[in-house]
Amino acid sequence: MDLREDLVRHYQWLRQYGNNDSHSGNASVRVEDDFWITPTGCCADLLSADQLIRCELEGTDGANASLDAPLHRMVYQHNPTARALLHSHGPHSVAMTMQGEDFIPPDFEGQLYFPRVPVIDIPFDRYTSEAPQQVAELLAEHRIIVVRGHGVFAQAETINLAYKWLCSLELSAKTAWLAQQAGTL
Repeated sequence: MDLREDLVRHYQWLRQYGNNDSHSGNASVRVEDDFWITPTGCCADLLSADQLIRCELEGTDGANASLDAPLHRMVYQHNPTARALLHSHGPHSVAMTMQGEDFIPPDFEGQLYFPRVPVIDIPFDRYTSEAPQQVAELLAEHRIIVVRGHGVFAQAETINLAYKWLCSLELSAKTAWLAQQAGTL
């Protein structure tokens, strides 16, 4: 399968399963010295592989590339094994990290995959200038991180594995939220 088609499918799943709204988040896949990324402001429901934007790993962004294209580039530069980067706005993941403290998954799978999820606080008005460096540095050491009040970034060797990390974190955060409501956490 074409990696671009696979990227679109996973990006659409993030929307379909409630991790993004129709126009949020972004996704990329690295192919040799380039990466393909979702366009800025695109609608996940309507996106097709031919709409993805090619960006150079050591160069410039294609026209209309996601606002986070510099962040994706820096993640790939800091982590040569990363081949995919997904960014979502999973509501439970964002809600459970609003205080800015690292997230400790309460469930078995969460602990198995990531015993601690770093949460970084970047002022919204400085997001585009500060996020690329901070996110890239953390993702060089972790599979997944959260930007407080904004969203989740997951990198992996494959698109499907990055998708797994996002979904696993969202389920761990949902489990934590439900356990808090039940008074068991």
